[in-house]
Amino acid sequence: MAWIEPEVTRKPRRPMFLCVLSNTKTAHIPKLSAAGKTAELTDYTPAGDAELMETGNIISVPVLPMTPPYDTPTPAIMTRSALKLTDAPYHFINSGLIVTPEVPCIDLKAKPGEDIREPVAVNDVQGIYERAKFLGRRLRNQVDHVVIGESIPGGTTTAMGVLMALGYNGNVSSSADENPLDLKKQVIEEGLKASGLTFGCLKDDPMKAISCMGDPMMPAVIGLVAGFQGTDVSVVLAGGTQMVAVYALIKHLGFNTEKLAIATTRYVVEDKSANFTELTRILGVPAVYVADPGFGKSELKGLHRYETGTIKEGAGAGGAMYLAGLYGISQDEFRSEVENVCKLLKAGH
Repeated sequence: MAWIEPEVTRKPRRPMFLCVLSNTKTAHIPKLSAAGKTAELTDYTPAGDAELMETGNIISVPVLPMTPPYDTPTPAIMTRSALKLTDAPYHFINSGLIVTPEVPCIDLKAKPGEDIREPVAVNDVQGIYERAKFLGRRLRNQVDHVVIGESIPGGTTTAMGVLMALGYNGNVSSSADENPLDLKKQVIEEGLKASGLTFGCLKDDPMKAISCMGDPMMPAVIGLVAGFQGTDVSVVLAGGTQMVAVYALIKHLGFNTEKLAIATTRYVVEDKSANFTELTRILGVPAVYVADPGFGKSELKGLHRYETGTIKEGAGAGGAMYLAGLYGISQDEFRSEVENVCKLLKAGH
């Protein structure tokens, strides 16, 4: 697998990286998300990711976002490294955080997502969408190439719930060694029942699918994409099966998808418990870019855990690496920078 496989071979004149930060109380379900040492600590993960991406360290959160039991550092270390190497402009967007970071964020005035086993999982979906669309319109004259990532613990479960509501049988990935698919399916079944839904019943009402089974990251990303519609701006959705769900929502809303692509890590593509590649084929995603950070060559044990399936994607890591590839950054240069970040954090050893 290559370091990066972008079809775009020239450095974009005006790139930008956006990362949507959100929470869903679905992540509070024990053993569902590994994006934090405990279910409760997942509340801090997006804020910690943003602080790490901005400053190289955490400021206000109690512990560095890591996955047990080997303290594998958050994918935000990859995003931090790519942004530092490329010096590309970026923004963090607060779309329903429980804990806000001590770094600048654009606030969409969204509430955190509820447990999808409640009748309403996301409040004010249309409002979040409209405010994000306005933001996209404000930004579109500043860019020609946008990469949109996310940080939301529990997001693969909400992604699977939305895919089911739209009529797709999609096994999503996980931030854990062992993907808790049975638990996710049980939670989704309870969520569908609580909202009076059946498989595929919302294929013509994607916004309701978000409201009932989704999370507040989804309308934010979709709104941003809507703001860039009708321009020459290319948009890359940075993430794994979560961004597949977002792409499905965009497609069901009838957007023009010609200038859309998905960028992720090879760890997602190679995850046998999920069907990322099959879903992108069924949905007709125009382009999929795959980044390989080459952590198998690293001396840091925490980074080696990525090679065995501990954490696969997050904080827009695959898309940030895609940007690094466009800037001509080599795999060795990138991995060396990630190791430097880990050493400063005293993480991954």
